[in-house]
Amino acid sequence: MSDGVLTILDGSQLRSLVLSLPGDNGALTVGEVLDLADSIASSALFGISLPDTLRRSALLLIHVDDVGSFSSTQLDRGQVSQYLSDYLAAIADQLKDDPLVIATLNGNILRLFLEDEDDFAMIAENLFTDLDAEDKGKISKGEIRNALVHMGVDMGVPPFSEFPQLNDILRKHGAEGEEELGQAQFAQLLQPILQELADALAEKPVFFIQNIKVINGSKLKKILADEEELDHIVEKMLEEKHTGKDGLGNVELLRGFLERNWKGLGLPPSEANEAVVLLYDAVFADVKNHKSAAELEKKDELGKLLKEILHKFAEQLEANPVYHDHDH
Repeated sequence: MSDGVLTILDGSQLRSLVLSLPGDNGALTVGEVLDLADSIASSALFGISLPDTLRRSALLLIHVDDVGSFSSTQLDRGQVSQYLSDYLAAIADQLKDDPLVIATLNGNILRLFLEDEDDFAMIAENLFTDLDAEDKGKISKGEIRNALVHMGVDMGVPPFSEFPQLNDILRKHGAEGEEELGQAQFAQLLQPILQELADALAEKPVFFIQNIKVINGSKLKKILADEEELDHIVEKMLEEKHTGKDGLGNVELLRGFLERNWKGLGLPPSEANEAVVLLYDAVFADVKNHKSAAELEKKDELGKLLKEILHKFAEQLEANPVYHDHDH
């Protein structure tokens, strides 16, 4: 996917930073310190812009729920250092619980297409057919831009918004205007454009956030360390039983509860892929029929079994994180 280079940002990149304050001794405002921290974090994370949701969550961790209300508050040098350290640590903590997946476009995929004449010919033909909406056998030169958009990240082409140099490459090769091209002419024009793009990406790779969720057991560990939260989950299980939902008469029905409530528990969705189904099977194979239906009516016994199951999931996910579509 995306040149085959994926990097997981789990906060470790920020924890290893050695922080240094600006050279002048002047005071900074809270807003300026947070901007500085964002810049430091972005530089350490391949230059990506931090998602707003990540920033907001990190700010809440340092008890800043409304930056605007005191962004102009002056901080002395000691306070600046503390704010900077606390905010970056909060970002790292959020990334540990909810890592970002970064894709690298460095031209490798494009070079593979270009080196195989048959592959390139097929790609060019498919693109031409898609763009020739009226089936005239001709498209305008300007459609080359749409061809690159059609190729997209999965074929190694960055969005124009992330790599404005693409506009210069198109202009250099005259890929603009209404002059019409046949399929062979289209392929002849596309080839050097992709070659130059591959070279440009090799010199200056593009990094961006992939729409992929990483489940690594971190959230499960937090739940397991919180007796109050565990107690709440057990209460919810018992409540579902008594309100006529699937019930908890055996371990299989307990599994159903976890599969329905996977998101809040930090579990992967069981329908994400076959590997996740096998993970659930493996965890529950060890505890199947471990408790009788009567025992599962008891809150304490149910709590013990829940802990056992969640511990097994946490261990498996730490060793083998699960990746799935973030919009799942």
